[in-house]
Order: sequence, then structure tokens, then C-alpha cells
Amino acid sequence: MDFKIPKPLKVEHEELHGELVKAMKIPGRVGEAARTVATFLHQHFVHEEEFALPPLGLLAPLAEGKFTPEMRQVLALTDKLKAELRQMLAEHQAIVGALKKLVVAAEADGKPEVVRFAEKLMLHAQTEEEVLYPAAILVGESVRAQLGK
Repeated sequence: MDFKIPKPLKVEHEELHGELVKAMKIPGRVGEAARTVATFLHQHFVHEEEFALPPLGLLAPLAEGKFTPEMRQVLALTDKLKAELRQMLAEHQAIVGALKKLVVAAEADGKPEVVRFAEKLMLHAQTEEEVLYPAAILVGESVRAQLGK
């Protein structure tokens, strides 16, 4: 079964990546700080799109009480997320640390659009930690509970 990342999340990732690319092209310390963010962010986004976000595609059907035996395949993803959660959160800490340095550089260089981007990405990380990752794990627990019936 193919688990699709909900479109709003996929679009948000694409937009954040696009804004980061723009910031990376700014000369001087802002661009340098943005490139540092990118070094932390790229592999993290790859992991999220590989195993953390696809389970969220099952939220709507599960909330409607729909279950199919093929959904059990999501357990490989949610089990991996549970196993990697500490690492994902540590990556967020590194990303946020780099974003804070980007904010300092952008404020000093008069780049309010970069400050807004960095703040938006920090809020995105917080949303993942407080909402998306727990929801993905609950998808797995819901499927596991259905299998026991």
C-alpha cells in the first residue's frame, strides 16, 4: 500500500525549501547562515518524507472508521518513527540552533523576510514535535489496535 503525505504538508515542505534556497543566495553572512541551516535540514526532510509524514495520509480514513488489512504496512513506518524519534528531535534542535543564528544575521543585515522565514521554520519544527509526529505514531497504534480485533 502506498502512503501519501497529505498535500498541505508536502506543499509546506516545498515552500520552506524554496524560501531557504532564496536565503542561501543572499551574499554574506545571511547566505552563509542559510547554507548552514540547509546542511541540517536536507537529510531531516528526507527522513520525514520517508517515514514520519506518510502515515498521516491514513488519518482521515481511520478517523472515519475505515480500516483495511493493507494498512498494516504502515507499521513499518510508524515503528521506525518511534525508534528514530529521539534523533529526529535532536535534528530539530540543531536546525533551530542554526535558524537562530540566521535570525541574528538577517536582523543585522536588514533582511526581515529572512527573519520571517526562519521564524516560520522554527514554528514548523514545533508543529511537527507537538502534533505531526505524535499523530503519525497514533496512526500506527490505531492500526495495531485494529489488527488485534
